[in-house]
Amino acid sequence: MTVAFQLLPDFLLIAFGALLARARMFDAGFWSAIERLVYFVLFPALLFRALATSPIAIGDAAPLVATGVAFTLAGMLLSALAQPLLRLPHSTFAACFQCGFRFNTYVALAAASRVGGKEGLALIGLLLGVLVPIVNIAAVGMLARGSETRVATEIARNPLVVACAAGISWAALGLPLPAVPVRILELLAAAALPLGLLAVGAGLKVSRATLPWPALVWWNAVKLLALPALAFVLSDVLGLSPLERKIAVVMAAVPTAPSAYILAVQMGGGGAPVAMLISSGTLLAAITLPLWISLVS
Repeated sequence: MTVAFQLLPDFLLIAFGALLARARMFDAGFWSAIERLVYFVLFPALLFRALATSPIAIGDAAPLVATGVAFTLAGMLLSALAQPLLRLPHSTFAACFQCGFRFNTYVALAAASRVGGKEGLALIGLLLGVLVPIVNIAAVGMLARGSETRVATEIARNPLVVACAAGISWAALGLPLPAVPVRILELLAAAALPLGLLAVGAGLKVSRATLPWPALVWWNAVKLLALPALAFVLSDVLGLSPLERKIAVVMAAVPTAPSAYILAVQMGGGGAPVAMLISSGTLLAAITLPLWISLVS
C-alpha cells in the first residue's frame, strides 16, 4: 500500500523513540527537555512559518475550515456522551474528555507533508490555526471546572495558539519575512517533526487497569473511526478539492496529542487514563491512518 509506505518513516520514528526510552539511553529529564523544546520553540516556529508564508487565505479554504470545525465539535459531543453512558469518575472523565477531539499535530503535519507537500502543509496549517484554540479552550474548560479566568490564562499563554495567531496575522497584513529570519525558521521547523515524533514514541505509556475497557474502546473509536468518517462525508458534501479532502481526513484521523497528558496532569486530572488513550490510539493509528488516506486517494 503506497500510503502506508509514505507514512512508514514517521511511525518508525515513533517506534524508535519508544525503543530509545525503553533502552534508557537517555533519562526522563532528557525527554522532558526535548518535549519542551519542541512544544515551546520548534513547533511554534514551524506553525508560524507555515502560516505566515502561506499563499492560501482562510476565506479561500472556508469549506475545509468548516469541515474541520464540524468534526471537532462532533468529537466534543461524542466525548461528552461518555459520561452518562459509562458513568466514569468526574476527574477521569474531565481528563479523558479531550481525547475524543484533540489531535497529534506532529503526526498531522508529517502526514500532510507526505500526501500534499508544501500545499498540504499550508492547508493543514490553516486548519491548525483555527482548531488549536478551539480544542484547547474545550479541554482546559473541562479541566478548569468552570473557572473562566484560568481558561483565559491557559489559552493566552499556549505557544501553539500564539504561533498560529501570529502567523495568520502576519499573512493577513501581507508583511514580508526577511531572508535571515526565514532561514532560521526553516532550520527550526526542520527539527520540529523528527524530534516531535521521537518524543511521541518516548512518551508512550501502557498501564493496566487505568481505564475501563468500554471507555478505552469508546474514545479510540470516536477519534480514529467516527471523526474521520464524518470528515470523509462532509468533504464530499461541501465539495472540497481532492487535496483538501485528504487534509481534512488526515486531521480527523490522527491520534490524540501527547500534550493532552501534560495538560491533564498540570490541571489536576487523571494522567494515567489519558496516557493509556494516547498510547493505544497512537499504536492503532499506524493501521487506521493509512487506511483512511487510501480511502480518499
